[in-house]
Order: sequence, then structure tokens, then C-alpha cells
Amino acid sequence: MEMFIIRGGKPLRGIVEVQGAKNAALPIMAAAIAAEGPLTLHNVPDLGDIRTQAALLRQLGVDVERTAERTYRLQTRRPQECLAPFDLVRRMRASICVLGPLLARRGRACVALPGGCHIGHRPIDLHLKGLAALGADFRMQQGYVVGTARRLRGTTIDLAGPRGSTVTGTCNVMTAAALARGTTVIHHAAREPEVEDLAACLNRLGASIAGAGTSTLVIDGVDALGSAAHSVLPDRIEAATLMCAAVITRGAVQIRRARPEHLAAVIDALERIGAVVHCQADRVTVTAAAEMCPLDIVARPYPGLPTDVQAQLTAVLTQAAGVSRITDTVFPDRFMHVSELMRLGAEIHREGASAVVRGPTPLPGAQVIASDLRASAALVLAGLAASGETILRRIDHLDRGYERLEERLRALGGDVLRTVDTPAGIVPRRSSPPGGGLVPPHFRTPSALAERVTVCSRRTKG
Repeated sequence: MEMFIIRGGKPLRGIVEVQGAKNAALPIMAAAIAAEGPLTLHNVPDLGDIRTQAALLRQLGVDVERTAERTYRLQTRRPQECLAPFDLVRRMRASICVLGPLLARRGRACVALPGGCHIGHRPIDLHLKGLAALGADFRMQQGYVVGTARRLRGTTIDLAGPRGSTVTGTCNVMTAAALARGTTVIHHAAREPEVEDLAACLNRLGASIAGAGTSTLVIDGVDALGSAAHSVLPDRIEAATLMCAAVITRGAVQIRRARPEHLAAVIDALERIGAVVHCQADRVTVTAAAEMCPLDIVARPYPGLPTDVQAQLTAVLTQAAGVSRITDTVFPDRFMHVSELMRLGAEIHREGASAVVRGPTPLPGAQVIASDLRASAALVLAGLAASGETILRRIDHLDRGYERLEERLRALGGDVLRTVDTPAGIVPRRSSPPGGGLVPPHFRTPSALAERVTVCSRRTKG
């Protein structure tokens, strides 16, 4: 295991580039199962989730070759493989995106129920509903979804859910419908840019998909998908995280290879806080305000504020003057970061699907543990704003969605050190500038402190 040691209190300044979007790359990689020819993908980020997806696809008979930095070539070699095992699927929820391509191209699938971040209940019933409407049959067997299908047939499908549209469900059904006989109309489809990027890739492979980016998709099925090359769009969530980093540290950062049209809700939120945001065609420049205003905001499906930015904004609002409220309608239980932010000194309390934040509060730094991907990012931001040192453990969560984040933060002036995690009570040394020195004594565990006090007491008595 590895961890971050973050010495906060330094404004971030400079230029940084956004990597490819994880949430677009994963379903696009899965779509290679449905293609007869090779699929070449450019701008693929180097992340834990990408490596997990590559391992899963190899298990399913797809050759996955990294031909250059950020470039992969995928082609099916063993089309008889249909088992997506628990050991791989449990690591990442997006693994479920292989279900639709398997059924459409191979007529059968056996996929373990997915795992991933613990951010609340996320059933796959809409996936199964949509694929069943196309003609697939399902049964649950010992923790696996077992599906069979002859040639899928186009139909009209409504993917509306109690908390909005399903992104991975739309990806699954859309990819399957691309090979169905006849026309499929999907109502209440997810509008996220990552879904639109998958549609663009499928169309390059020979599919006929119209309406991507809207809530209604019209898909005319084709007999086969061929080969194509596609470049994954920039990651809007990473861009939003870097924007929040500029604001919480009172800095000024230009984020290149970002698409402002995908960040409208985030830009609006940061401007309401008081930041100055300047947009160009492929970049966003964020300059923080000297004082931040409180905010009342709700995370919703796209084009609303992304649920994947809720935790980062919560961290930012700990430094706003007044009472803020942030509500998550997509995942109402996605607040596991709150207790760790409170450990850092934040004043937050839960009210149902909302977090109420009172600020500004000084953050002296502390030892914290990441519970999920975006919670990790929120704790990094809080650590950057803290006056002391913060130790962040379980950064394997962070590495699932951010490529070498510490290196890019250091290039902006942040003091973030990646090091091997140490057992509780052992003080890690800082081995690279800036900063130097030891982690302060208040980072030692209570047991270590107690032992030190006991030893000192004995010496005094002696």
C-alpha cells in the first residue's frame, strides 16, 4: 500500500493538462467485444481501472495491446469466452459494461455482480430491463448474471430510474442495440458526454446511432461492427477536481485540454463561490477569490452538477464564509468523505441526502483514510488547504481515477509526496523536497503517544 503526505497552505499556480476520461474509456473498451475488427484507442489514461478492464477483456478473449503511451489496440481472438469472473468484476462497477456486448456478439454472458466504490446502492435492474426488452433472457446464479440471447431485436425502451438516467445502463443497451435487428429507440437515455463519446466510437465502427447527447437515442441495428480508431475525450471530472484545487488553495490554474461545454455546472458553482473562470475552446483558467461565498447546490444527472464532483465541492465549501448545503440526488448516501473531512477540522453535519457545511474553518491536518475514488480527491484538496501536514491512506482508490495526480500537483506548487504506507505508530520520513523533516509528533497514534509518555514518566521518576 502507498499513501500521500501532504503539506498544505501553498496556493497552486501554473498550467496543467487533463488526461483522457476514465468513464468514457471503460465502456468503449468493452465495446471492442462487439467488433469484428481491431479497435485502436488513443488518449487512454494510465489508471488502475483501465488495467482492470484490460485484464477482464483478456479473460474474455480480447487481445489488449498497449502499442504506445496512452494508445491501446483491442481485437477479439477467442469469441467463445463469456465468463467475467468475480475476482476482476468485484474491483470495478464499470465491468458490467461487458454484458451488452457479450450478448449482442456472442449470444451468451456470465458476469459477476459488479463491485467498485462504496458510494451507495447501485442496482443493475435497468441494465437487465433494457437488454431483456431487446430479447435477452436472464437468471441469477451464485452471484452471477447469466444471460442468453439469439439475435437481438430492436424495440422501444425506457431507461428512466428513480434517481434519473443510468449511464452504464445506457452504454450497455446502446452497444447491444447497435447489433440488434431493426430499430431501437431509447427514452430517458443518459446525456453524459461519456455516453456521447461511446456513441461516436460505435458509429466509427459502423453502427448507426442518432441522438447522442440527448435523452432519446435512435439506433438502427447493423449486421456487424468493423474496425476503427478513436480518441477518448478529456476527463471532465479530473478537470473539475483541478479547478476545485485552484479555488481551495486560493491559487490560479490554467487547465488545458478541458472542454468548457462539459463543465458548465461546475463553472457556475465556482463562480457563485466567487472564483473567476475564463473559458477558451480547449482550456479553462480558474482564479480563486480572496474570500469565498457559501453555496446551496444539488448534484444531478448531466447537465447538472456531477455527483462525481460533490465530494470535492464539499471540501472547497469548508473554506467558504457562511453556511453551505450540498445535496446529492444521484447517490444520497455518498457522504463517506464527511467524517474524514471532520477529522481534518471541518464543521459538517448530515441532513438526509445533504451535507451542511459551516465555514470557513481552519484545517490543521490529520491522518485520514480514503473510502472511495472521489472521497480521495476531496481529502487531497483539503490537505492542500490545511495549515499542517496530512497523511492520506488508501490512495489505491485515488489511483483508480487520477493518473499520477501528485506529480501534477507538485508541478503547480503543491507539496504532495507519495510514499510507502507505514504501520500505525511509525513516523514516515519525507524523502523528497519541498519541505523535508519528519511528520510532527501529533501524527503518531494514541498508542505510540501513550508509550512515549510512559517512557518519559519513568525517566522523570528515575
